[in-house]
Amino acid sequence: MSSAPASAATERRFRPEVQGLRAVAVLLVLVYHLDPSLLPGGYVGVDVFFVISGFLITSLLYREASGQGRVSVARFYARRVRRLLPAATVVLVVTGAASYFLLPVTRLTDTMWQLVASAAYVENLYLARQSVDYLASEVAPSPVQHFWSLSVEEQFYLVWPLLFILWAALRRRGAGTGTLVALLGSLLAASLLWSVATTGGEPSAYFLPTTRAWELAVGGLLAVGLAHGRLSERVRLPLGWAGLAAIVAAAVFYDEATPFPGWAALLPVLGAAAVIAAEHVQGPLSASAPLSTAPARWVGDVSYSLYLWHWPLIVLALAVTGRDELGWALAAAVGTASLLLAWATKVWVEDPVRDHRLVRGGRGALAAAVSGVLVVAAVGATLYVRVDRVESVEFDPSVHVGPQALGQAPTGDPVYPPPVRAEDDAPVLYDDDCQASQTAAAPEDPCVYGPEDADRTVAVVGDSHSAQWVPALMGLGEERGWRLVLYTKSSCAFTDTMTKGPEGGPYESCQEWNRAVVEELTELRPDLVVTSSSTSAVPAQGGEEDRVPMLAEGMTRLWGELGEVSGPIVALRDTPRQRRDVVECVARNPEDPGECTIPLSEAFKRDDPQERAVDSLPGETALVDMSDLFCAGGECPAVIGNVMVYRDSGHITNTYVSLLTDHLGERLDEALS
Repeated sequence: MSSAPASAATERRFRPEVQGLRAVAVLLVLVYHLDPSLLPGGYVGVDVFFVISGFLITSLLYREASGQGRVSVARFYARRVRRLLPAATVVLVVTGAASYFLLPVTRLTDTMWQLVASAAYVENLYLARQSVDYLASEVAPSPVQHFWSLSVEEQFYLVWPLLFILWAALRRRGAGTGTLVALLGSLLAASLLWSVATTGGEPSAYFLPTTRAWELAVGGLLAVGLAHGRLSERVRLPLGWAGLAAIVAAAVFYDEATPFPGWAALLPVLGAAAVIAAEHVQGPLSASAPLSTAPARWVGDVSYSLYLWHWPLIVLALAVTGRDELGWALAAAVGTASLLLAWATKVWVEDPVRDHRLVRGGRGALAAAVSGVLVVAAVGATLYVRVDRVESVEFDPSVHVGPQALGQAPTGDPVYPPPVRAEDDAPVLYDDDCQASQTAAAPEDPCVYGPEDADRTVAVVGDSHSAQWVPALMGLGEERGWRLVLYTKSSCAFTDTMTKGPEGGPYESCQEWNRAVVEELTELRPDLVVTSSSTSAVPAQGGEEDRVPMLAEGMTRLWGELGEVSGPIVALRDTPRQRRDVVECVARNPEDPGECTIPLSEAFKRDDPQERAVDSLPGETALVDMSDLFCAGGECPAVIGNVMVYRDSGHITNTYVSLLTDHLGERLDEALS
């Protein structure tokens, strides 16, 4: 590296190749969202943005700290607000208004909260919480969820300037640049280690600032380094191409199954850093040549607004057309519209605010930020008003008869629960925090319902498809004097076979959990064990043809061991599967929910391994099949007797399960006799 005075180096402020790199980043994201099959790893464009942002912002902070001996926090945030807030607020307001008219009413409550979270730059934290909420696993994407990356940046910049303030103070006491590098490097190392440790095991890791800060810090450390010198041109020429190749390789070869960020993020992050470190090299053979062309720089200029607009347009287009994918024609239309809106936003919103410096100082920045949140919240409130109009349906036992009307045509009465509330119509055990999380390895304090001196103790074990029957079991418990003890865990079938976890890898905590449950039940010695498992469970090894025998074999081992210390084991056959958008479908067809009925063959695509396990343990286990109370005449409706059957594609509403209490009691008696 050839040395250069810091003052001279830091004067190289405009970097045309960095604008071109912005274009690469936003185009990767755009193509990925328009058609993931074209660039399955195009999401790494966000990581490239993080490096660029870290580099540019740190360059400003370093110039200020080293040149003036201090950092103005007020001026720093005024620049951030001036640069980001106007366009973001416009997009949020327009998206909220469009959502009111174009999105299904079932999606408006979540959209409302995400609008506010995006305006307050905590959208990533909202999505992180949602990612570990099993009940929200099938929530449709909101039109503003891409604001998570902007939220990560702003949370990072709550901490990053403080390090420069600290260094400026230490510098007055003789500390050099090495002290700053140590401060920045410590944050980088801590974040990278945290990212590696949590990626793959914590679904929320993708969105957290703690797992992403190191990516911005890489750009920041690079800015400090380049302020004191530059690489020789002989090194910079291949370095630029190597960086671009690394970014493209990640975009092409990564996909949704790649554990990310973690170690995998190093490829696009270091690739972006390499392109920036290569700087602008004269000549047509340099990587900076295509990045510095007028078209590349133009896309780079509108990249921020393009990022803001493209995702809302995609989500709204899919909602209006009812499609799962855009298709090439609609994708081309959405891409073109995104570019046009991005250009208009830059010309009529971004540039005027920046050029006229409409936000000055810390107070102005704070006022603008608060105003933005309030305006977006007001738009969000209109979504809530629309939801409130359609959710005021009360349960009427004479109207909402459920299984009594199976096979009959809908009467046209309002459905209960209304679709906008169906997702929340879940068993009380979720509110009581009785469902173990995906990370739990052993039951610590199982929930108990019913009197301590009950005549019989019934243990409920399995995954959420077992938990969904708890309302009916609680009803039977009240009638028959049962005490229910719950041992249910998200996505964890009650089998000794190692299954795949939600992230795709071996679900080790599930296997540990099941072994621990058997130990607990050995001491409890329940009079009856009730279990059920989703047919979506798959072994960690083997193909689809091995699914049923492998899972059934693991069930046989586990159940056989348990049967020696407990009463009978009753397995409830898994309930039917509905279409993924079943709740939205009913919301779109309030007068004719029959439009959402699916064939029996589609509802029961997969064989249930519990049936084979029961056959392997005659006399110790029994199977209860409730399928005929969900389907009739070869069809499985979404609404039966004016009752919403499903709260998502794979779970039954609390209301419908409760109406099956007497039927379940009769089937249990038959099975146990």
